[in-house]
Amino acid sequence: MSLEVGQKAPEFEAKIETGETIKLSDYLGKKVILYFYPKDNTPGCTAQACNLRDNYEELQKAGYVVLGISSDSEKSHQKFIEKQSLPFSLIADPDKVVHEAYGTWVEKSMYGRKYMGTARTTFVIDEKGNIAEIIEKVKTKDHTAQILN
Repeated sequence: MSLEVGQKAPEFEAKIETGETIKLSDYLGKKVILYFYPKDNTPGCTAQACNLRDNYEELQKAGYVVLGISSDSEKSHQKFIEKQSLPFSLIADPDKVVHEAYGTWVEKSMYGRKYMGTARTTFVIDEKGNIAEIIEKVKTKDHTAQILN
């Protein structure tokens, strides 16, 4: 199932780095940047998180809540947040339930080897919970500009 702009964003319930459970519906009335990334503390994922961190104030002024999500554990997320001073929460999805709902758990291939992994994708969700934009060709070092333009 592939999601499209204008569709209702799939509801989910998942734990963030603190162990607290959040739901997408908790953010109704706010614009949400839900960005899926492969792995904590890897070069591309760090560049993307730091770009969002460095422009966080601008994103907040534009009315956005930022939520990152990967299949890493809460503990891994805590370390990543501390190491990079990230001002936003990261969702732990080790069972890939949210990844499956958003179609971001996909077959990839590297050096001819096929494996399952996260498709780096950002969903911009409007105040009513609908998908306003889907960014599939994420520029990790310039991601905020992609979102705000």
